Amino acid sequence: MAMTIVLLSMSFVCQAQMPAAPFDVMEISHTLKDYTSWKKAFDADETFRKASGLEFIVVGRSVENPNNVTVVLQAGDLAKAKAFAANPRLKDVMEKNGVISKPDISYFKVIRMNPDSKEKSWVVVTHKVKDFDAWLKVFDKEGTAARASQGLIDVLVSRSIDDPSIVHLVFDIKDMAKAKASLFSEEKKKLMMGAGVVGPPKFEFFNQGE
Repeated sequence: MAMTIVLLSMSFVCQAQMPAAPFDVMEISHTLKDYTSWKKAFDADETFRKASGLEFIVVGRSVENPNNVTVVLQAGDLAKAKAFAANPRLKDVMEKNGVISKPDISYFKVIRMNPDSKEKSWVVVTHKVKDFDAWLKVFDKEGTAARASQGLIDVLVSRSIDDPSIVHLVFDIKDMAKAKASLFSEEKKKLMMGAGVVGPPKFEFFNQGE
């Protein structure tokens, strides 16, 4: 089903011109004092990100708490991206610009992407699987048309770079009521279990940050 993540009109997909899959992304999630002031500072720091091979894709704001944000960046060079994350400068910039939580930084390889994504709300679904290929067969058997009838438009399939058993999915939301009814249904739970999903999935709902 669905980073973050996040990637991508996020809808997770494209504010920027995206390459064809596969490609790598870096997701940074944290909590802010104030979104507007943070976003101005974030935009002003673009040069530093680009020097590390990072291109902005989208920022998602949590539906439950809009000051919880996930930033999605295309990582042209994974080693440079990880060096960027480890650089003390990043911590200093975040603190200066109102980040009030420890950032959660993840890396994913996007293996499928819908370039026609255009919705302003989306859901990220993250879970572990016993066997990715077996899980993918069940996912494909359910099919994009069935998910569309549930208010969910396929945007992205990705896997954690650090743990490939973690699957990270993104769906545009056409109908929030239908989407939630489907995602939290017993039928979906049984489908996931039958596909080899390990443990409870994580669902995160976002609106596109302007």
